[in-house]
Amino acid sequence: MAESATLAADAKAKALKRAGRPVIIFGSGEPDFPTPPQVVEAAAAACRDPRHHRYSPSGGLPELREAIAAKTYRDSGYRVDASQIIVTNGGKQAIHQAFATLLNPGDEVLVPAPYWQTYPETIALAGATPVPVLADESTGYRVTVEQLERARTDSTTMLVFCSPANPTGAVYPREQIQAIGDWAAEHDLWVLSDEIYEHMVYGDAQFHSLPVVTPGIQDRCVVVNGVAKSYAMPGWRVGWAIAPPDIVTAMTTLQSQATSHVCNIAQTAALTAVSGDLRAVSAMRTAFDRRRRTIVRMLNAIDGINCPEPEGAFYVYASARELLGRTIRGRRITTTAELAALLLDEAEVAVVPGEAFGTPGYLRLSYALHDDDLAEGMQRIRTLLTGAAG
Repeated sequence: MAESATLAADAKAKALKRAGRPVIIFGSGEPDFPTPPQVVEAAAAACRDPRHHRYSPSGGLPELREAIAAKTYRDSGYRVDASQIIVTNGGKQAIHQAFATLLNPGDEVLVPAPYWQTYPETIALAGATPVPVLADESTGYRVTVEQLERARTDSTTMLVFCSPANPTGAVYPREQIQAIGDWAAEHDLWVLSDEIYEHMVYGDAQFHSLPVVTPGIQDRCVVVNGVAKSYAMPGWRVGWAIAPPDIVTAMTTLQSQATSHVCNIAQTAALTAVSGDLRAVSAMRTAFDRRRRTIVRMLNAIDGINCPEPEGAFYVYASARELLGRTIRGRRITTTAELAALLLDEAEVAVVPGEAFGTPGYLRLSYALHDDDLAEGMQRIRTLLTGAAG
């Protein structure tokens, strides 16, 4: 198993910052906003409550599972029962346990690419085989049913679906989601639908939950979500999965032997977050929308960079293929991994190369950082690349 490229890049950049270098980090996928104060206060109160000093149910605090069910119906229209929910240590554990529960050696899983690196790594850990299905900027980084069908074999048992998507920010329109959901139901496939960026959509784009658009897939669908992105709580490590009750039971059994349960303090904080209104979410979305337009404009002003405007999440996925083969600061650049290393060394800017997402030739930049840092980082990149020799 390869380590997380995004976390590795983030750790290296933060180590350089601790050493005194003025590194600007476009790498990590975490909001730069603080967790809302009422959430923090709920956690502080929970620390003083002896109830939370003890073990709790492996599947999550009952009141949190009920609140997640209510929040899910409010935000996506998906009506579920608390028995269909397991609370996990972040969305990653939900994904890992879903794959471990549902996949067997020899199974194949279709993974639209560019993909979040965790998907193929945890599929392989479950003994199955990830099968990338490639999309690029010409289709808005969205795969079609025809592409999925060409990749499907008799061994295909699951599709991974993410909209809004990491790393591209692609948002699938309702009709395309329905077509994909109907196709998956027709072929009796499981679908893991990652909805962690549900509130991060911009312009005319709209979020649609796959099992709501395609009710026929609900008995074979696992929805993954969490508080990390929408509520600025990545470090609290609270996620969840929504699945048929028997699958949740199996995932809970696995969790009981792995981590017992999620920290009670973090669960109480998450309860306050999902039970509250979406004012903090709306404020973040407004800031991200402004930064999204700024970073796209500044990247496309750089010779050799082509950056489509994303419709969701808080990433841009820019093609840097025209820069490959150039010599920059005396270094001949042949891969975007080398380009990312050069940007960190020479411009003190941290980005994640497309190699981490299954599509070399691209760079992912998160715009979840302060406006001033974004502008300064873009200027550093432009200054470095403008002097590149052909």
